[in-house]
Amino acid sequence: MLENIRLQVEKKDKQIKALYEKESLRLSELQRKIKEQNIPVMIIFEGWGAAGKGTLINELIRTLDPRGFNVFTTHLPQGEDRYWPFLYRFWIRTPAAGRINIFDHSWYDELFEACTKENKISRKVLRMIDDVNVFEEQLYENGELIIKFFLHISRDEQKKRIKSLLHSQSEKWKVEDRDLRQNQDYERYMKGFERIMEKTDTKSRWNVISSQDKKSAAFQIVKTVASELEQAVLGREAAAKMKKNIVINSETITSAILDSTDHTLSISEKEYKKELKDLQMELREIQNKMYLKRIPLVIVFEGWDAAGKGGNIKRITQELDPRGYEVIPVGAPNDAEREHYYLWRFWIKVPKAGHIAIFDRSWYGRVLVERVEGFCSKNEYKRAYKEINDFESQLINYGAAVVKFWLDISKEEQLKRFNERQKDPGKNWKITEEDWRNREKWDLYKPAVEEMLLRTSTSYAPWTVVEADDKYYARIKTLKTIVQTMKKKL
Repeated sequence: MLENIRLQVEKKDKQIKALYEKESLRLSELQRKIKEQNIPVMIIFEGWGAAGKGTLINELIRTLDPRGFNVFTTHLPQGEDRYWPFLYRFWIRTPAAGRINIFDHSWYDELFEACTKENKISRKVLRMIDDVNVFEEQLYENGELIIKFFLHISRDEQKKRIKSLLHSQSEKWKVEDRDLRQNQDYERYMKGFERIMEKTDTKSRWNVISSQDKKSAAFQIVKTVASELEQAVLGREAAAKMKKNIVINSETITSAILDSTDHTLSISEKEYKKELKDLQMELREIQNKMYLKRIPLVIVFEGWDAAGKGGNIKRITQELDPRGYEVIPVGAPNDAEREHYYLWRFWIKVPKAGHIAIFDRSWYGRVLVERVEGFCSKNEYKRAYKEINDFESQLINYGAAVVKFWLDISKEEQLKRFNERQKDPGKNWKITEEDWRNREKWDLYKPAVEEMLLRTSTSYAPWTVVEADDKYYARIKTLKTIVQTMKKKL
């Protein structure tokens, strides 16, 4: 009888091994296909302590080309991690097109830990859940595949594995205090895990894998990943054959915000010099207070060509401590940036707590230049209004202040400045053929600007339209707006 049981177990093991090898070969082929189709993939492993995440990740990558994937081990935020937004360290690790990034623990680690400390979900955790769902939705809509695994073991199995690790001199370091806490309070932790998974089981669904038997778990994981990759490849192929752009139902907004701008507003040079000095010194004091209170500030400048963005930025930074701010000029995305979701290159420039980031043009290029020049589809720029609002909402949740300026000048003033730049040897580098070409498209850009101002001016990140025909007036208005915003924030 015992011999029969042994033979049955061996037979089952051989069957699982054969199936595992078959799925691994399929996975290897699909890795090549996702590279060909530029599909980025994120695979995350969560689960109980000692559930075998490291072992099962090794089984998953065994037949993959190591040049096409990265594995990241994530811990709960410590030290400098706390000075960045909750999802910052994951945004910067989103994969480029055609690559696979695998996470041993992920953005859920902090959520699970926070949720299991209480019997209910706190407001902070609910905000974090919203941020996670937005993060995954944005990547999903951009064609990114996110595969989520939760490795489940029983309380007794966990206890046995922890005991085994603790008795091994070479492996006892793997056991963390929270692994012991999980086992001691197993039921409460399980309820916490379930709460989070229920609220984040969206288009990127959870796959709960029993890892009691590691061979069976390895097969299930490889099979699941292969199936998900295959569906993504087939979906991309079907979309390419259809060659249709299904447009989001979103009416075009008409407004007259820019028509109501008073281009005659101005101040005298004497008044300008006095106010400038006072405001600059006040902003320097505010910078020091921001640093002490660890409040980050994001300043965005958009506007017509030659509207004075550079001049405004210079007056903002003249008296600031240069160690506490960065000016980020934004042009067309480079090759590396084009391989990521368009907001990625802005997420990696989010300021650390207590610091200032000043964007000379920004993520609003998606609904301005990319919209007008046809660099993105109508579907993409219509979707971008919500994506941008969500992005800025996450900055606010992180504790940042967001100040956005549209520098508005008349078409006549722009022509005057263009001509002055061309005649001045010290400034003619500022005027290019592209500036003249953009000027010819003024009437196309104007409704795009109007819609941007209406759809993305929120209570938490409102737009300030700056009447910029008079440079002195514009500089004082931007400085006053920043000072007033930061006073309220402080």
